[in-house]
Amino acid sequence: MTVKHLPPTVKQLLALRTPQPRPTPSLPKLTAVLRSTFQDAKAKRAERGWLTLAMCTLLTANAPPTIGHLYRFATRDNLEDVATRRGFAEALDKAALMREASLKSCIFVGVPRTISSLANLHETIEDDVRNGLRKTSVRTVNTENVGEIVARGEALWTSIYEPHAEKLRNKLGSYHPDFIEFIIQAYGTVLSPLPGGDAVQGNLSRALGSIVGTACLRAEGGVGPQLTSHVFGLLKARNEPGLSEEDYWLASDEGTEWVVRTVDTILDVVKPELGQGTVQAKL
Repeated sequence: MTVKHLPPTVKQLLALRTPQPRPTPSLPKLTAVLRSTFQDAKAKRAERGWLTLAMCTLLTANAPPTIGHLYRFATRDNLEDVATRRGFAEALDKAALMREASLKSCIFVGVPRTISSLANLHETIEDDVRNGLRKTSVRTVNTENVGEIVARGEALWTSIYEPHAEKLRNKLGSYHPDFIEFIIQAYGTVLSPLPGGDAVQGNLSRALGSIVGTACLRAEGGVGPQLTSHVFGLLKARNEPGLSEEDYWLASDEGTEWVVRTVDTILDVVKPELGQGTVQAKL
């Protein structure tokens, strides 16, 4: 029997308990915090790190219209005037980075918020940018590449969690034997950088992938042990070969502190309740 409509009582029930995303914050306030944090990032030559952390912070805060606002801010001189967009190549690069950061976020804060944010980004970007984004998957798993994907996941797991990688793997496997296998496969398929480096549209480096985890978990709140693990993962990214100057700084002690503090600065506008009752860290 085909079910075409929700029963009225179920429909009414689903309307309770805040089913919609959080209200969009004041856009002038959001613009101001994006401008100040971006100028800081620019001075530190960390613009890609800034766009990654801003995207993941807003996605996790679950106010989808802020995603389109971030794209407009990042690509236009005047947010309300598409004619002030700075150029196709720049817009395409930033849209691809935001889209990839959003995809990786689903590992940390789930599929529903990722869908909402991707949808808003897709609706916001201009037609030429939308048409320029990759249309075919590079993550399709088959018998020929599954071994390579699992190996990437194992390598990323080790990179993030050593010297506790094996102990943590056994612990998570004891909770459910399929859980750790799912995580390794997700790390290999989604979280790890794609082979091909900068030649792959939107590809995020090892350091930027750890910024995804750090920003999402910081913005989520209440997941301290997991946040700490991925902050360590960002710090350990300094040991990766062939780091860019930006990635090396982001993975430094100073850069990692900057990532966390910048996420907090944006959160104070989009999710202010998360900062209530916190203790100021000693400098």
